[in-house]
Amino acid sequence: MSLIRSPKRQHDDHPAPDGGPAPRSGPAALLGLLTAAGGPRYAAALLVDALGTGLLRPFLLLYGIGVLALDAGTAGLAMSAGMVAGLLVLPLTGRWIDRGARSLPAAATLLVRAAGSVVLLADGTAGFAAAAVLLGVGGQSWPATHAAVVSTLTEGRTRDAALAAGRTLRNAGLGAGALLATLAVAGGTGALRLLAAVTGAACLLAAVLVHSLRVTAPQAPPPPAGAERAEGPALRRIGLLSVANLPYSFAFDVLEVALPALLVLHLHASPAWSSGVFVGNTVLVITLQLAVVVRLADRARHLVLAAGGIALALSYLGFWAAGALGGTAGAAGVAAVSVLFTLGEILYSGSGTALVAASAPPHLLGRALARWELSSGVGRALAPAALTALLAVGPHVLWPVLAVTTLLAAAAVARLRPVRGAAGPRVADPGRRGTCSHAPGPVVRKDTA
Repeated sequence: MSLIRSPKRQHDDHPAPDGGPAPRSGPAALLGLLTAAGGPRYAAALLVDALGTGLLRPFLLLYGIGVLALDAGTAGLAMSAGMVAGLLVLPLTGRWIDRGARSLPAAATLLVRAAGSVVLLADGTAGFAAAAVLLGVGGQSWPATHAAVVSTLTEGRTRDAALAAGRTLRNAGLGAGALLATLAVAGGTGALRLLAAVTGAACLLAAVLVHSLRVTAPQAPPPPAGAERAEGPALRRIGLLSVANLPYSFAFDVLEVALPALLVLHLHASPAWSSGVFVGNTVLVITLQLAVVVRLADRARHLVLAAGGIALALSYLGFWAAGALGGTAGAAGVAAVSVLFTLGEILYSGSGTALVAASAPPHLLGRALARWELSSGVGRALAPAALTALLAVGPHVLWPVLAVTTLLAAAAVARLRPVRGAAGPRVADPGRRGTCSHAPGPVVRKDTA
């Protein structure tokens, strides 16, 4: 594997200097970034995992009801328990990463999900609950472990683009898997059991591929006297980012919960409108995510994240206005505004994790990523109940509340000025290295944040 070099950053959140090499977009760049951040095996693992997960995730509730004959309340409660278990495990995952582990935690999350898929094949409520917990633990910890692997093998704006490339591939794989599952689900309970088995096999294969990389990072030496005080601003910054992330994270359930309810229940539109909005969002995210991240490489990450919040807030107001039109005109207006919503989502997902990874002191990378993903998970856990409750009162309550809270979060993010010396250990030890078994030598990180 060749040495990965990005423009040497003057600070974790500064734009890339003019004249430096910058990642490019396009299919060739996508492949290059995926192989740069872990090699062909890691890229294959991402694709296999995404395809396998897409086969089962949209139909997990249906599996519990249709195959195991559980009532909807019991199946939903088990799935919620799985999500809570995943959130509780996240801090432990972060500490594991901070001990220098990289590919092993990522492989472990995939292995746990493979076990959950296999347990699904057992009958009974206990088996479904155990499977939901295993799938929840593996699913919640995966984003942090993946970001840690990419952050160890790449740096600077190349890291941002590599994270975006991974999201693009994963979204494409999830979409393809869900499409295949939609076609297969007509086969009845036997087809659903087959989907569970194939998902388990895919996660197991991905776990083997990831573990074979053997990516590690050196454990940081004990911090010198006064280091905790120097790192205080960086830790506070990450804490504030995680709090601001809560209203941002509602955006994903706006697409999956609020908009379908608005279109079908309030505008009495055909469900096809909801499906069209979802498909359009997925296609735009897949095709534009990497290009937007690369295009905005000369912008400070915290300002890009704030711009994403502003775009989301404006789209919420747009949904409110479109819904007031009623009928087909309202549904068409919602579909049009969803393009602005998708842009906000792209800006948010393309800058959030990258900003946290760039802001974190190296020996606290795992805990910083875990804190960010914990806030996302809490937001997503609260979103369905909160959104449906607000919508039950009326769209005139739902959309203004979402717009105001997201705008406040965006304002807080915009005020987070870059903290000088936040990643001081990188300056003191520019030769910090992460190793990868497929590379001819160590992969050197030269971040100077």
